[in-house]
Amino acid sequence: MATGVIEGSNRILRESVKRYMRVTLSAAAPAACWNCPQGAKRYLLTEDTVQLQRFQQHKLATEYKIYGEKDTYFKIIEDKLAENKLIFKHEMKLLLHLCQTKDEFEIVKKTIYRYYAENKNVAFGTFRFGPLFMRLCYEMNFEESALELIKDQALHGFFSDSTSFNLLMDMLFIKGHYERALEVLLEMKRQGVKFNNETYLLAVAICYKLNNSESCKICTTLLENRELSGNHMSKRIYYFAVAFALKQKDVGMARSFFSQIINTDNRICINLKILLQAASGDLEDLVQTLKTASETSASYFVKKPEFCMQVLSTAREKLKDNPVLCVQFGNIFAKLQASGQIMSLTLDDLLCQPTSTKRRHLPLLKQNQVSHWTSKPLCSPLLAE
Repeated sequence: MATGVIEGSNRILRESVKRYMRVTLSAAAPAACWNCPQGAKRYLLTEDTVQLQRFQQHKLATEYKIYGEKDTYFKIIEDKLAENKLIFKHEMKLLLHLCQTKDEFEIVKKTIYRYYAENKNVAFGTFRFGPLFMRLCYEMNFEESALELIKDQALHGFFSDSTSFNLLMDMLFIKGHYERALEVLLEMKRQGVKFNNETYLLAVAICYKLNNSESCKICTTLLENRELSGNHMSKRIYYFAVAFALKQKDVGMARSFFSQIINTDNRICINLKILLQAASGDLEDLVQTLKTASETSASYFVKKPEFCMQVLSTAREKLKDNPVLCVQFGNIFAKLQASGQIMSLTLDDLLCQPTSTKRRHLPLLKQNQVSHWTSKPLCSPLLAE
């Protein structure tokens, strides 16, 4: 009997997983590639911020929990909306985790308006529905609906956190909708939502992509205000700032931003350095930089500097009027190519690659310092270090 119950439970779980994956994959189909061999990927925000996998796990667990009753639950919510009844916090949470189709999403939108109309004058506490809704839009590729709601004055205050705006800007950035992403940034400022480091990263990246006089002015103002406030800026912000200044042919500004980067021993910095030397006319230094890179230790454990073909092509163009340096460059180029130090990725590819999430294992280690069997402290010398 027990075996039959377990098998039945497992069968229901498998069916739930299959159905959930079918709906999720079909919703995400239009944005599955974006010309990337690995398929869809985030460009700027880490999984720690987006938390899409965690959100999808919660959705799966929620559907499994109320297996077979989802349609009934949506009917209850629709009846509540029709009868102008109160929508409670737990109902709102459940609804966001059950939504999988376009029709269900329309019900979610109506419920958000009703819920906020009833609760806008009540303290929300520590829980925010804005990021949860944005993750749903992120999963279902509904960035247009997200933009519509975040700009609607009737919902001003519902998206009162920076994460909601950052997630939407990231969505639009991935799709290449840079003008709209800039609209979100300006809307964030209008609503008085505080910018964080991720907001500045997105803002500078969007301005870099737009590459016009207006975005240049916005970028410069944002960075100046950030520096004046004394707040720390991540090196990724400076990467985009240097690249943007070079695009705008402002070598002085590019040098200034580059000088703010403390650790320049990475492939983005080494490529930015070559472009900066080329733009500045420091051609002898440029050739010397490449020569040093080509003579790097052959040890397997030492990471060799890598250069974008696009960057080296720009350098070659600058050197064409100097025959001596041009010959040296040709010899160095051949050595770099032979040692696999030239990559097909562009500087833009490097700048927009998603960063790896930093895992923190130490807290887990501390949690296991008490034996589950004896409830006594563990005295292992490994744990004592």
